[in-house]
Amino acid sequence: MGHADRGGAVALRIAPATDDDVALLTRELGRPPRGLLGVAYRCDHGVPAVVQTAPRLPDGTPFPTLFYLCCSVLNSAIGRMEAGGLMREMTDELAVDPDLATDYRAAHEQYLALRNGIDDLGIAVTAGGMPDRVKCLHVLVAHSLAVGRGVNPLGDRAVDMLGDYFRGAVPCARLDPIDTRQLR
Repeated sequence: MGHADRGGAVALRIAPATDDDVALLTRELGRPPRGLLGVAYRCDHGVPAVVQTAPRLPDGTPFPTLFYLCCSVLNSAIGRMEAGGLMREMTDELAVDPDLATDYRAAHEQYLALRNGIDDLGIAVTAGGMPDRVKCLHVLVAHSLAVGRGVNPLGDRAVDMLGDYFRGAVPCARLDPIDTRQLR
């Protein structure tokens, strides 16, 4: 829903969450979404797969994860990538590839600027281990899907590794058949 221009600026297109979105997210997450600001990315079926969350939850708790991956199918696929050692491989690569490290640091700074534009938490912690390591591929994929290609090199790479995994014949969210028809 976003994309990077040549200067690295990101034009986000966060869609307001509808009542149907909130209902779908509640069913997918097993609880109501917290701090929901809008939908940052929808799967091919129109289902919210990445949401933008407030830097502070409604109770005031800091929540530095600006883009939250909420699709259970994507979360499972990414979990298998993590279990296979991809985070360690990417972290090792950051240590020996200065260009990759520079681009990953820029992704961290962009993420921080977006979050601080909403609410500055006063901390330089972003998410996913940025800027020095890879701690959570889920966050990196959510960031790439939300802002578009060309911002987070490791998030983009993880998305590429998913291929068409999450573009199946049925929505990836757990929906009733009537909900599926309404989304088409």
